[in-house]
Amino acid sequence: MAGGTWDPTSLPIQPGMYIRFRDAALAQISGGARGIVAMPLFEHEGTADIGKFYTIEREAEAIELFGMDYARPVIRVLQGGAKEVLVYAMSQIDDLESSDKEEAFFSVRDKYEAQHFNVFVYPDAVEATEQDASLAWCKRNRKEGKHFMVVYGGTLTEDQDPEVGNARSIRLADDYAVNLISGVISGSGTELSSGQFAPYIAGLIAGTPINQAITYRDIPVVDVTRRLKNSEVNKALTSGSLVLFHDGRKVKVMQGIVTQSDAGKRGKIRIMRARQAIQTDITATACDHYIGKIDNNEAGQASLISAVKAYLEMLETENVLAEPTVQLDPERPSKGDAVFLLISYIEVDSAERFFVTIDAKE
Repeated sequence: MAGGTWDPTSLPIQPGMYIRFRDAALAQISGGARGIVAMPLFEHEGTADIGKFYTIEREAEAIELFGMDYARPVIRVLQGGAKEVLVYAMSQIDDLESSDKEEAFFSVRDKYEAQHFNVFVYPDAVEATEQDASLAWCKRNRKEGKHFMVVYGGTLTEDQDPEVGNARSIRLADDYAVNLISGVISGSGTELSSGQFAPYIAGLIAGTPINQAITYRDIPVVDVTRRLKNSEVNKALTSGSLVLFHDGRKVKVMQGIVTQSDAGKRGKIRIMRARQAIQTDITATACDHYIGKIDNNEAGQASLISAVKAYLEMLETENVLAEPTVQLDPERPSKGDAVFLLISYIEVDSAERFFVTIDAKE
């Protein structure tokens, strides 16, 4: 049977199944369509039942379910740009003993493991032990094929000392971790810690298309709780911290980076989200259309290669990546029930540093 990919400008002649990755690619490029933020709530007074998941797409839903005071973290996620918030309603965690808190956090992470989402965040700062545990959870899921980012923040007191935030970034160094160290002042004059504002950043990350960066993105607040000096900003960036700054007119994201750096090169949220999207989409489509459904011979392998290449080429046209190639791995024979593909491409980053030389002549 004929198969493979298809082009709307040149349809195949032979009968067969021709699959395109277009929908998956466009969904990733459009950002918000796939922007799901997972966030448990420890306090609520609305109609929500403890121990249940709720998918929230509108602010009014959050207020009805959780009450105005406790819906604010959910609203911040939506204001950041996420399509929806996957909320798990928990019991009041501050009333628990320390040992019981660890068990409660483990329970909520375990329940989220069977859910689909793109970014995980807590509604406020959590203790270092839970930060470490949630990052270990993220890493384990990554090894098992489930990809998502985790956003962290601190308390108002911690935000006053960038070294404290930087130490948190270094401790939580990972390609999938983002650590905000700047608190903000809202339009009403309310101070929000970086932990309280982390849900907005999670929504911003989830809702931003994978061919765009959040660097220099405007933030709808009036100021940060502590303006950093130039030397402090440089130290924060080299530590892997996400910094907000006031440029004299607006508050902006200094640079969209993750906590992990590679040989001195700061890891970018844009690059990591593109990697996550590619791995997730290729895996999902293989499960739906290829695993157990094609022969492991030249024809079957060619149809798989063609479909994956078409998907990557779609991302190439939208400047997510460049020069994609897909082939059988020459070092690992594809035989029996095993197929080994070798995929390569150039990652496309945003232009963020501009160096200008002015040669003034008389």
